[in-house]
Amino acid sequence: MAFDKSAIIDSLKEASISDLNDLVKAIEEEFDVSASAPVAVAGAAGGDAGAAKDSYDVELTESGDQKVKAIKAVRDITGLGLKDAKALVDNVPSIVKEGVSEDEANDMKAKLEEVGGVVTLK
Repeated sequence: MAFDKSAIIDSLKEASISDLNDLVKAIEEEFDVSASAPVAVAGAAGGDAGAAKDSYDVELTESGDQKVKAIKAVRDITGLGLKDAKALVDNVPSIVKEGVSEDEANDMKAKLEEVGGVVTLK
């Protein structure tokens, strides 16, 4: 017997909410699974997102009064050329670096704040 997804989907579209609820319960009993477990896991992960975060994006939200020093700091952090670093500093808010560790992100933040920049870690 071939598995016909489109026929199943079509019959689900015509089912009432109570029929769908009964179907979920029957699938849970037949396969010994719980439809609510993934929701609980997603909810728990969302609540602990700040504690479990392992990579950060460093965003320069304001360049400050010392733009030349901010450009130099961005060049040191990113390895960008002068033109690209200047464009990044001039077009705030902008992402300086993505997917870095917490220690590296805090180090970058300190360097940029030292020259008057305002940094947000996301």
